[in-house]
This record gives sequence, C-alpha cells and structure tokens, in this order.
Amino acid sequence: MTLFMILLIVACVGFILYKAYKNTKDVQINKIQITPEPADPALSILHLSDLHLENISLTPKQLADKLKHESVDMIALTGDFLDRKRSIPRLIPYLRVLRDMKPTYGIYAVLGNHDYVLKNQDLAELIAVLEAYDISVLQNDSERLSINGQVINIIGIDDDSTNRSNLPLAYQHVKQGTNIVLTHDPTVILDMQGYPFDYLMAGHFHGGQICYPKAYHLAKMGKLAKQNVIKGLHTHDKAPFYISEGLGQTGLNIRIGSRPEITFHQIPVSRYKSA
Repeated sequence: MTLFMILLIVACVGFILYKAYKNTKDVQINKIQITPEPADPALSILHLSDLHLENISLTPKQLADKLKHESVDMIALTGDFLDRKRSIPRLIPYLRVLRDMKPTYGIYAVLGNHDYVLKNQDLAELIAVLEAYDISVLQNDSERLSINGQVINIIGIDDDSTNRSNLPLAYQHVKQGTNIVLTHDPTVILDMQGYPFDYLMAGHFHGGQICYPKAYHLAKMGKLAKQNVIKGLHTHDKAPFYISEGLGQTGLNIRIGSRPEITFHQIPVSRYKSA
C-alpha cells in the first residue's frame, strides 16, 4: 500500500469520525401525542434518558436554552446518568435546569445499568444528589398523584438488564388509575403480563448509537433489540411505550444513524383499567 493510499484512508476515517462526533450535537426535539378520548385531560411529560455524563455533547446551558420556552406537568428521567463517582458534580448543573422548570407534579427518576457501576456509598451519593434536587428516585416503587380527581400511578421499575427489576414490588402499592411506568431497559415489558401500564418510557439502546445501517451489535441486549425495537413509539399488548435515543453516548462520543433526543409526551389521563 502506497503512502498516498494510507493518507487517504486516514483522512477518510478522520472525516467520518468528525461527522459522527458532530451528530452528538444535533439534538432532536420530538413531541409525542397520544390521542386522548374527548373528555380526557392530558398530562405533559418531559422525558430525558441516558445522559452519560462521561460522553455528552450538550452543556447545561444548551439544555436550558432548548427548554426555556417549555412548560410541563412532570419530568421523567430513565437512567444512565453516569458511571463514575467523579462525574457526580457534573450532574448538578443539569439538575438545576430541570428543577428550575418547576414541573407541576414533580420529577421522577429510575436508575440504569451504568449508574449501578457505582457501588455502596458512591451509589448512595448519586441518589442523594438526585433527591437534593427534588427528584423522586423509584427503585421498584411507585408514587400516586391525584389530578382533577383522577388517580395517576407513577411506577418505577428498576433496571432489568442488571436483574434488578421486581414487578411485584414495583406494583405492590398501585391502586386503580392510570399507570405511567418509568424504567431503563424496555425489555422488561415482555415480562409484564398481569402488570398493566397505560404508558411506559425507557431508554438504554441509544437508538443503536452506531448503526451501519442496522444496530447489529444490540442483538445481545435482549429480545426487543433482536427485533430492532430500539427507539421511538411502539405498542405491547395494545399499550404504548416509548424508547428514547438518549442524550449522551457510551464508548466513543460519536453517533452514526442516530441522534440524541429530548422528548415531550402528551399522555391521556383516564379513569379506566389498571391494577
């Protein structure tokens, strides 16, 4: 191989990596409308997932700029904030942005597999920081809201990919009402027979992050990934669920065939079914 060919290959690879890094700055804002019945009100939810603060290209100020004209009833955070103790201080400016939005019914979070890289006191410190910014961390637990006389159960199912999900525990206090589920790995829905939900939000797959043209590397991440169900709006047993592509990246800070996203959901609140 000639020197010219080597330099050409290096230049091509460099250009591809540069473009792939630029993609991490191209944050998509997606608005999902789940059509309610005419008499049903809707709950507006901001959903963020997979910040991965070791590899995120969106600064807290840029996040604030993207959210400054938005008003929501609730914020849902579906895990993988970080995987290093030293990254915890970096999380705080992002949490300030979210707290300053003053969502009417609060901020709720679950943890992801990368968060559980932290152990013992380090994990407790992460949870304490989240709670210090008025975020309810749900680890196989639920909280109940009453909106205009209607019951809404916010159910947090712990991370399924690290075998921490416990459906009986997560649902033990759930009463009849609208069930909104937060979880990190959406694969848990395949085990949720008898545990109904009206809407579920998750992350974990990053939309493949690097798709060439398909995210073949995700096949090892469970049955949903094998079916290429890795992003966007889907249904399971007629119930809708959404998989966020996340805000940050793992491994290299690049994206090919995927983009980071911020998602707003309008979820109908009804007096029907559930638990």
